Amino acid sequence: MSFTLQPGETLGIAGESGSGKSSVARALVQLTRPTGGTVSLGGAPVTNLKGQRLKRFRRRMQMVYQDPYDSLDPRMSVSDAIGEALSVRGLPKTEHAAQVAQLLERVKLPATIAQRHPNQLSGGQRQRVSIARALAVNPEIIICDEAVAALDVSIRAQVLNLLKDIQHDTGVGYLFISHDLSTLRFMADHVAIMYVGRIVEYGTSEEVFSNPQHPYTRALIAAVPSVTRRGERRLKLSGEPPDPGNPPSGCPFHPRCPEAVETCRTERPELLTIGDAQKVACHVVQWGREKTPKTEVTA
Repeated sequence: MSFTLQPGETLGIAGESGSGKSSVARALVQLTRPTGGTVSLGGAPVTNLKGQRLKRFRRRMQMVYQDPYDSLDPRMSVSDAIGEALSVRGLPKTEHAAQVAQLLERVKLPATIAQRHPNQLSGGQRQRVSIARALAVNPEIIICDEAVAALDVSIRAQVLNLLKDIQHDTGVGYLFISHDLSTLRFMADHVAIMYVGRIVEYGTSEEVFSNPQHPYTRALIAAVPSVTRRGERRLKLSGEPPDPGNPPSGCPFHPRCPEAVETCRTERPELLTIGDAQKVACHVVQWGREKTPKTEVTA
């Protein structure tokens, strides 16, 4: 898979569980070493960094995880957790208290919670602390891996608006991973749809959500509850995603695809541009649905 994230923009990545979204995130921050390819930040490759160079790189790219209770040390106060990041940035400890207060204010938390521990905070407060900790090193990119999935709907909306405000003020770029397409439609400038470790559709948020091309994308969007689509016939997915370590031949989606033809079974489609800039990896779309041979895949 290949993509570019511009400063101040948000790239959303969506797909079912096991599609490889979190593996991408871990590879980008070098928690998992990619076995091939290149990751570059600001034009400089960062794939094989080690030691102090790797530590310096990680100040530029931070992660906010799904469950802040797991990602925050329960033995550390809010002040200590954020202060640890400030130390990594090289800020003297004499300046920590003022910086912690500023960061808490930025994520709309009162400075009085600085001495509390994670078990004394609500889920929304814990996630805001995680965001403050990520911001403490002045990163260029923040990877949000299902960062709002564990929050109540009302709190989720507050955190999403907070992230947008931070991006507007700082110019930070977000890689926003979510299985919730409604969240991505609100947050993302561009969207990549993943299936079994590959991007099957890519485009602007407007393109992907208003004119989805890949059958998998259309099925994901159809699964989102909507009062405006009541009574409509919707594309439904059957079966389960294949084992990423042993995908089927040809297009990995063909066993579940209602539009699959024989070529889908034998040839893997490339991610090609259709229209202006939208990209799709689908034989049927690339040929044109009305021109596609109608020989269906046999089981």
